[in-house]
Parts: sequence; structure tokens; C-alpha cells
Amino acid sequence: MSTTGAAADPLAALGELPGVAESVKSVRKAVDRVYGHRVMRRRSNAVTSEAALRGARGSAALSGADWALEEVRRRTDFSGQDGDDEARAMGAALRLTAEAGQLLSIWRQSPLRVLARLHLVAAGHDDARVGRPRQDGEPVDEPLIELSLPGAAEVAGRLDGLSELLIRGGSAPALVTAAVVHGELLALRPFGSHNGLVARAAERIVLIGSGLDPKSVCPAEVGHAELGRAAYVGALDGYVSGTPEGMAAWIAHCGRAVELGARESTAVCEALQRGAA
Repeated sequence: MSTTGAAADPLAALGELPGVAESVKSVRKAVDRVYGHRVMRRRSNAVTSEAALRGARGSAALSGADWALEEVRRRTDFSGQDGDDEARAMGAALRLTAEAGQLLSIWRQSPLRVLARLHLVAAGHDDARVGRPRQDGEPVDEPLIELSLPGAAEVAGRLDGLSELLIRGGSAPALVTAAVVHGELLALRPFGSHNGLVARAAERIVLIGSGLDPKSVCPAEVGHAELGRAAYVGALDGYVSGTPEGMAAWIAHCGRAVELGARESTAVCEALQRGAA
């Protein structure tokens, strides 16, 4: 990372870490396999819809609502008004998945506006703390992530830096950018709640907007859930460490999640082809 180009484009420099190029190549191959399936030529909307549902289920699972897919299909009330935190988390995940694809044009101009919108959508209500970065002393409800919380000033500075990088763009592979956005939001936990759900939705937006997965049929959330909470948290520790090995391991973890999401949608394509879904 000592070259002039690396200094100007730190995300591209991450793409040069050991093993990252292999992860990028493997992800590209997995995504191409889905897009090359004959069902995608005729029924891509059906695959996208199914991927959205499964992605939301996977993201909610990592936030404590590990429901069977058929339970998600069956339920209609996700308000959590009766104190059902799992229903509330599932509802938030479903709303975020539906919203993500509508925010691409805004994301390219103002990622911070999109993050604020995602938090508002996830929270499902508006109050003084929804949609804005937390202030010092405000609590954060994110039980899965037990890392120490950065202070409000650090959160604001790092969010601004991330936004500038994204708006400026560069030559980094989509997987690298998506992994950094995801990891940075989990590390910062900028909002008082729903940070994991928002981070995974933002990862989805990057993968769609970059052109890697324009039809959103390779839900990384499925893969993150399949790899498990322990592996998720362990890989995040690597990101937070800031070491080349830790960063590469987090990017590889995110890459594997996309591959598993692609595998899930390939299975959906096969089921549609057989008339079984």
C-alpha cells in the first residue's frame, strides 16, 4: 500500500492483498453461473423476488430472528407490536430488502443520505434518534457485535471518509468495496439500532450498483447466515484489526457469502426449471 496509486485509492489497494484477487475471481465465476442459467432469460423477476425473500431471512437470522423460510412466507404481521422482537427484526429486514434497489441513484451521490434512509426504514418509525448518527452517551442495541464502540466524533469522521471514497469512486473490485462498506458500518455501529441490518443492506446496494449483481439475485445475506454468526463475528474482528491479514480474511468471508447466495439462486433457477417453485 505504499505506492502512489494505493494512497490515492485505498480500496483498490485492498484488492491487492494476498488472496483477495482469488476471492474476486471466484465470486465473478459464481455470479456468472447464475446469470448464465437459462431460467434467468425468461424468469429473472421471479428469481430476484425469491432472492430478496431469502436474503431478508438471512439478514434477520444474523439479527436474532432465525426463522424457517416457510415461516417468513406464512407470516403477515411483522410489526412486533406484541413485543415480538424477532418479528420486528424480520419486518425490518424485509423492508430494507425492498428499499435497497430503489436507492441506487442517491447512493452514488450521497451514501450518507441513503444510510439515514435505511435506518429510518429499518426502525419503522421516526423519532429524534432515527436516521442520524448516534451522539456520545447514546446506547446501541446490537447484541451480536460486542466490539467496543467508537465515539461519536470518530463515527462522524469515518462516515464522512467512507462517503468521500464512494462518491469519488475508483478501480477497486465490487466485492472489496461492498466488504469495506459492510465492515465499516458494523465496526462503527453509527445508529442506535439495526446497524447489522443496515450494513448488510448497504452491502447489497454496492453489489447491485457496481454491476456485479445488477438484478440482485446473489444475496450475500444468505451466505452470511449460512456461514454462521461465530464466523461472521470472527471475520469482523479481522476487519477491525486493520491488519492486511485481517482485512483480507474479511473480504474473503464476504466473497464466500456472495458465492453461497449465488448457489442459493442457482438452486432456485433449477427448481423453477423443474416447475417446483
